[in-house]
Amino acid sequence: MEALPLAVTTGWASGVNAYVCVLILGLLGRFAGADEVPHALTTTPVLIAAGVLFAFEFVADKIPYVDSAWDAISTVIRPTVGAILAALLSGQASTLHQAVIATTGGLVALLSHTVKSSLRLAINTSPEPVTNIAASSGEDVAVAGVVSLAVFHPVAALIIAGVLLVLGLIAVYFAFRLIRRGYLRFKAWREKRGNSG
Repeated sequence: MEALPLAVTTGWASGVNAYVCVLILGLLGRFAGADEVPHALTTTPVLIAAGVLFAFEFVADKIPYVDSAWDAISTVIRPTVGAILAALLSGQASTLHQAVIATTGGLVALLSHTVKSSLRLAINTSPEPVTNIAASSGEDVAVAGVVSLAVFHPVAALIIAGVLLVLGLIAVYFAFRLIRRGYLRFKAWREKRGNSG
């Protein structure tokens, strides 16, 4: 396994859904012959904990506003998991090299978490729950797919995670621009209505 592409890829995945990232890595290491996955991730307690936490997040992430509260709580958890995974995946790297890889994983996780949280706040401005459920399900599938690919083809997964991160940043920019424009229109309408009455 190549450490830096894996650090970036699992960092991106951890920022979106840390528990499914740990669960997929552990399952691939335990049952799919991915010997490069650290043994600590393949143990039964880790798999059970990741599975239970993923089940909780799976439900919480699909409920409008509950997902934003969960994202707020996860602001510390997701980047930390990203950094820990990157450190574990760096293996026997020298201390400085391992620190750089762990930091990279944590920073990418923080960035992807920020993108996810921002987009979810934007989605929560919509009154219906279908968009939230679709976004959450899409995130879960993307994380599972990218992490699975990363174990066997780290460079290809790195490219996909990088593209998804850039697209997410662009989406955040446009979403908040539209929300701001709508807010300013509402504010102008309200002031106009107040002045005419």
